[in-house]
Amino acid sequence: MFDQREKIALFIDGANLYAASRNLGFDIDYRKMLTFFQKKAYLLRAYYYTALIEDQEYSSIRPLIDWLDYNGYRVVTKPAKEFTDPSGRRKVKGNMDIELAIDAMELVDTVDHFVLFSGDGDFRSLVDALQRKGRKVSVVSTLSTQPPMISDDLRRQADHFIDLSSLKADIGRSQAEREARLARRAEAEANLPDDEDDDY
Repeated sequence: MFDQREKIALFIDGANLYAASRNLGFDIDYRKMLTFFQKKAYLLRAYYYTALIEDQEYSSIRPLIDWLDYNGYRVVTKPAKEFTDPSGRRKVKGNMDIELAIDAMELVDTVDHFVLFSGDGDFRSLVDALQRKGRKVSVVSTLSTQPPMISDDLRRQADHFIDLSSLKADIGRSQAEREARLARRAEAEANLPDDEDDDY
């Protein structure tokens, strides 16, 4: 599937990958992810796409975004839009499909093999366009959940489908690491002075 001579690029639909890994019961270790793909081929770029709610004082995703930004990922964000649906529930919408598609098409003359982390069927047209330019496209998502998190059209269009569950040992955080990280976060929050609690 991968060739050491290929230039590859990772395109990560952050919200989609988070939902898939959570449904499979593990956290992604983004350092391990880079190392894994660097061993497979020449990793040219790794992009991570996510929408952010701007008016929140603290966003749980902000530490991840900052870490990725300093550790080999190109992070692409935009403000999420908040709205109230007809039944009165507050919803957040932040679709990054266009940004991802434009970045991929701009690299079509440089990258040999695109690795798309998403199960969103809207990407089928992008995969088709990249293939018409002679590029290989692998899609990473999962069939192991009920319902599957990958669109059937996208899976059929891809040159290769990689089930995220098969990568758990290679790019997943161990349960011990996960528990230690959660314990450190809880300890840090407990040690904040009372008047600083709200800012964390």
